[in-house]
This record gives sequence, structure tokens and C-alpha cells, in this order.
Amino acid sequence: MTDVRHILVLPDRESAEEAAEELKNRFAGPHEEPQLVREELAGEDDAEDAQWLVVLEAPQGRYDPQLLDALAGEYEGWLERE
Repeated sequence: MTDVRHILVLPDRESAEEAAEELKNRFAGPHEEPQLVREELAGEDDAEDAQWLVVLEAPQGRYDPQLLDALAGEYEGWLERE
């Protein structure tokens, strides 16, 4: 099977950490640990102006994109479509 990357875009670190923890709780079973990545917004001088990404790499079909998008929405974010 081919691995797929899912990226949840969230407004701040706290939201990203909470969403990553919730991913582990909702999607039980063996899978990769979600990675948290800080993404600075282009042209922003203020270090506070950054989005946080929760990155998941898993076999295709492991995660339902609609459920991931709904989870991100609970934390005022969205699922990035590649």
C-alpha cells in the first residue's frame, strides 16, 4: 500500500497538541505518531503569527479525510488537501 500524508492546519500550538492527542484517542491501533510543525505565515514579522500543522503519514485508507477535517474543525482548523 502507498503512504498518504494528511495535514491538519490549526491556529495555534495548543490546538495542535490537543488535536494530535485526540487523533490518538479516536483512531486507536498501530499508526505513526502525529508530527507537530510550526509554519510561519509569509510576510509576517510577528513570531506569534504562525499556524501549526499536525502531519500524519499512514497507509492509504487508514484515515477517513472527512473525519480528519471534522476533527480539525473542532479546533478551528481544516484538513489541507494535497
